[in-house]
Amino acid sequence: MPAIGDVIELTVDILDRKLSAGRQGTIVHCHNSEVYEVEFTNDAGETLDFLALRPEQFIVVWRAETQGWVPLAEQAADLITHLPEESAQAVLDFARFLSYRGKPRQTMEVRLDRSDL
Repeated sequence: MPAIGDVIELTVDILDRKLSAGRQGTIVHCHNSEVYEVEFTNDAGETLDFLALRPEQFIVVWRAETQGWVPLAEQAADLITHLPEESAQAVLDFARFLSYRGKPRQTMEVRLDRSDL
């Protein structure tokens, strides 16, 4: 569950605020478990915008409580959770492809005897 001080990354474009997916911000207030106030700043630390976001619009990439980055596998799982089923399946298929890439193909020998036929 996101908390105050966590760094988030947008997963959607917010065109009317000129914020693109990938932009990072910091949670500064939790209205409830459904809405979080996020501050976006420039490189000089000056506030660019405050925006109330729902959890499906971002992922947490750094946790204030642990003072550490969220593992990539957890970030990916969070992203997949909000995808339509067909898109989530495509991501899983691609992850499988990547996991097999560069590995020697393993084949399994299957022996059948006449009772299996």
